[in-house]
Amino acid sequence: MGMKIEVVFFFFVLPLALADLRVGFYNSSCPQAESIVRGVVHYHFTTDKSITAALLRMHFHDCFVRVSFISFPNHIHSTDKNQSEKDAGPNFTVRGYELIDKAKNALEAACPLVVSCADIITIATRYAVALAGGPSYVIPTERQGGLVSDPSEINLPGPTFPVSKAFQNFQSKNLSLNDMATRLGAHAVGVAHCNFFVERLSDFQGTGSPDPSMDPALAAKLRQDCSMVGDTTAFLDQNSSFVVDNQYYKEILLKRGILQIDQEFAKMAFVRICVEQHQIQQKVYRCYGEAGKD
Repeated sequence: MGMKIEVVFFFFVLPLALADLRVGFYNSSCPQAESIVRGVVHYHFTTDKSITAALLRMHFHDCFVRVSFISFPNHIHSTDKNQSEKDAGPNFTVRGYELIDKAKNALEAACPLVVSCADIITIATRYAVALAGGPSYVIPTERQGGLVSDPSEINLPGPTFPVSKAFQNFQSKNLSLNDMATRLGAHAVGVAHCNFFVERLSDFQGTGSPDPSMDPALAAKLRQDCSMVGDTTAFLDQNSSFVVDNQYYKEILLKRGILQIDQEFAKMAFVRICVEQHQIQQKVYRCYGEAGKD
């Protein structure tokens, strides 16, 4: 009997021990859990549509460090002697903690010591994606909350990584090239700080010229945007910046990737077919893939 992959969402497929997680885990212990989280997410989304990108990034960081079964401890803060995971390296600029804290406080009032921070992040991300135009999908819960905060575990692929190095990171988590392509699709929403790509705009690799793999019109626009005073940013998807869709894949095939890793990924022959499949298929992908028999 054939195998089919159900829907996968934006980060990667996790084939590990999904039998330990189940849909509707809180139906008895805290039946209002998901509606409480949904309400908090809806409130934040109405005032700040960038919260979707913030939660996607938080969820990816959380999943990638410990493969999604325990979250980086949201309640553990840095001290003079110890640095927490959420203040370490790539996590330092992660946003959305206030939303998770608000949801956690509301859940503790309704169902003390029941819903983990890992599940709150997962549920909140799902609702944020739906509010941004993505699908409303079902996801299993029962993840453990993190009790240990170890910044040395933070080993995330950065925005300036070449594709080969980023893929090594994914392989270390037993994730495939297709999983990486799916994860990069989260760049449909969110921004990048200019310092992560400014070299591509005028002096790529010391050539004194823009990166030839970037659309010249886009490079000119970004040069103007990034010349502004302050910590400037640019939308990763210049067309539908707050919408969860597959426009990102279309953009990188048109040489309109903002980060070098995006454009490198699109132009490499052995992954171009993968990228084209993602942009052609009108599918949205969920963090936890589920395999089932036909």
